[in-house]
Amino acid sequence: MTDAFIAFVRFEEKLLLLRRTKTDQEFPGLWDGVYGIADTQEEVLERVSACTGIPVESLHYHSTGPELGIDMGRKLVDVMPILIVSSTDEVEPAGIYEKSEWIDPGMLKDYNCIFANLDMDGAESIFREMYGSVGSFLYIVKTAIGGEQRVAAEMHARLHGGGSLRALQPEIMSILHPPAMRGYVFVESSAIHHVEKLIGRAGGRDPSARRGLNLTPMKNAKSVLPGEAPLEDILPYLEPKAVTSGIEIGCIVEIVTGAFKGEKARITGVSESKEEVSMELYEQLIPMTINMRGDHVRVIERVE
Repeated sequence: MTDAFIAFVRFEEKLLLLRRTKTDQEFPGLWDGVYGIADTQEEVLERVSACTGIPVESLHYHSTGPELGIDMGRKLVDVMPILIVSSTDEVEPAGIYEKSEWIDPGMLKDYNCIFANLDMDGAESIFREMYGSVGSFLYIVKTAIGGEQRVAAEMHARLHGGGSLRALQPEIMSILHPPAMRGYVFVESSAIHHVEKLIGRAGGRDPSARRGLNLTPMKNAKSVLPGEAPLEDILPYLEPKAVTSGIEIGCIVEIVTGAFKGEKARITGVSESKEEVSMELYEQLIPMTINMRGDHVRVIERVE
């Protein structure tokens, strides 16, 4: 194996963090994955099980990332990140660990993790970088409003074209633009600098900071917002919504299609199963009630 490893344990979309005891000699009171030394995959799983209380049969050895040399002060230690997938979230910390939390990976920046107390440049981000080499984070690219789909399509073209950006394919896992999000595109990647390179913004928007870099800034892609985006903030935009979502009895709506386009009506009933609304056309000489799909109207006045 290597000098040491950090096992990052995942359960569904959550990452397990373990806090070391305050009496720990190397990283007292800091958050960690499962740190250890092993020669085989079986020994790694046994170490994870001993520190978390998760049975070995509930753990799956998923993948490894590149070793990272960590200056521990007295010696340079090569640490290998390992991704472990658990089929249970029941944890009982043991050994050098006293507390556990399942977190959204996008919240890692809010935790004081191991290596942060080392006298090294960027020590506070080492733990996140190691997780990124076996997992991924969500980043948000700010775009011109109305140019979201063009930016997403250009990202895909750059990744699958014949240029040097093709080498970023293993580092960019997905690109998404939810229709409800105007001015933003989501990118799943192992690190923010890969996304910045993809859109030609490595070094930021200042051209002087990019001097010497052979990058072509992508039209309509302005910047990558700093930090990782928590998945829980993004999920509401990814879940499909019923066309009647947000429409309530008593709302005033405008019909946007069909023979009654432009007419105003008051909602009298909502059927989520049929995705239909019942409404009364109150501006007609003879008021009438009609049924239409929820996406054929738009709300112009809501119920108090």
